[in-house]
Amino acid sequence: MIATLRGLISRDDLRRWIALVVVCFGQLMIVLDTTIVNVALPSIQKDLGFSQADLTWVVNGYSISYGGFVLLAGRLGDLVGRKRVFLAGVLLFTVASVLCGAAVSPGLLVAARLIQGLGGALSTGVIIAMIVTTFTGTRERAQAMSVFAFTIAGGGSLGLLAGGFLTQAASWHWIFFVNVPIGAATLIAGALLIRDDRGIGLSHGVDVAGSVLVTSAVMAVAYTILTAPASGWTSPHTLGMGATSFLLLGGFVGLQARLSNPIMPPRILSIRSLVGGSAARGLLAVGIFTTFFLGALYLQQVRGFTSFGTGLAFLPHTLALGVMSSGITVRLVGRFGPRRVLVVGLVLIMTALVLLATTGPQTVYFPRLLITFALFGTGAGMTFMPLTLLTMADVPAADAGLAAGIANVSMQVSAALGLAALGTIAADRSRSLLADGTAGATALTGGYQLAFAIAAGLVAAALVVVLLTLRAPKAAPAPAAVEEPDELPQAA
Repeated sequence: MIATLRGLISRDDLRRWIALVVVCFGQLMIVLDTTIVNVALPSIQKDLGFSQADLTWVVNGYSISYGGFVLLAGRLGDLVGRKRVFLAGVLLFTVASVLCGAAVSPGLLVAARLIQGLGGALSTGVIIAMIVTTFTGTRERAQAMSVFAFTIAGGGSLGLLAGGFLTQAASWHWIFFVNVPIGAATLIAGALLIRDDRGIGLSHGVDVAGSVLVTSAVMAVAYTILTAPASGWTSPHTLGMGATSFLLLGGFVGLQARLSNPIMPPRILSIRSLVGGSAARGLLAVGIFTTFFLGALYLQQVRGFTSFGTGLAFLPHTLALGVMSSGITVRLVGRFGPRRVLVVGLVLIMTALVLLATTGPQTVYFPRLLITFALFGTGAGMTFMPLTLLTMADVPAADAGLAAGIANVSMQVSAALGLAALGTIAADRSRSLLADGTAGATALTGGYQLAFAIAAGLVAAALVVVLLTLRAPKAAPAPAAVEEPDELPQAA
């Protein structure tokens, strides 16, 4: 990254590029937290007494809050200034990290993760817009995005390794405390180096009610899924919570139809590529999050890996994703088109999930699991940029920002709900096997196998959606080099 900056100083203002580094550090903190938590989940479960089903809320609490407020964050950036929103998000995320690290009960940790998700939404919701508006030329924007992408790809690997090291050498509390120095440095440097932008003013309206309604609806759905096995799928509690979820969602849809500046205008949903691409992204996200979440539990609870060993085990995935994102996928798209590359990527991800679904308690890491994680990372690296290109193919330029936000929200929220469902299904399957007299490790593996098989089916459904609804854009795919990094935060 430093070498890249040296080659650009003679042509561009030094302050802009240093400010880019500051923004990248803010994104690095978010990426670190996302991947670092997965490795530490078993230690968190043991220390705080989480049940396996409730453990998903450590991930979902963040994901739901982030997904519910990222659209509002982008809109706030337009209204009051992106620098203010970015710094406010970094501050909130840093404070919430301290609360997470100091948590002494499951409820406190989940509450702090909800706050963390809001901080993450505020900061990351404006980063891409800051880069696009700061670097206006096509070439310099691509170079800036490349630096941004490098930060994210490196952060994914660093998070997995750091999570394992800190959990094993100290305790899981430090996976959150590590955000404090990064956040403090980002706040100070950002206040000094990022240029101020006034925004267009709050008089244009902020759809706070819409964000609250859709976030509440998503949380209610997740809670319903998590508590249904214990309460019964047809119990008054489950049916009541399910009805509440639909009422909240209906209220959100009705509100959007009445507001002059809604957070999600109904007209945007008439765009076929956006709807199809968002659906495919949502289905794909379930497979991705399931692999990290349940994969980490399998390696530690069944195979006996240490926290640091789990981080190393996932390294082939992150390295393969980073290699594919370094420019290989862009060249493949330029030669074969985004649709063909996307199909191959989805098939690779599906293959990796099928391999995980057939993994047993005694499966060795090399070569079976190493190849599986490498396939998964390669498929992910071939999927995100082409899927973004196809999703945005029919979106008018005036709606590009909103459409990108909707696509990203669909991925984050679907991942949260899918993980809640599959985590519950895996736990229920394991309990059933234990009740039938199956050995502990085999019963745990049986639950994970079922969840991985369902995730593979969802990715297959994403492939069907792609084939039926998405078509290659009429324009040449060269701009994909600029679009690719926009997708990497979600991949990480």
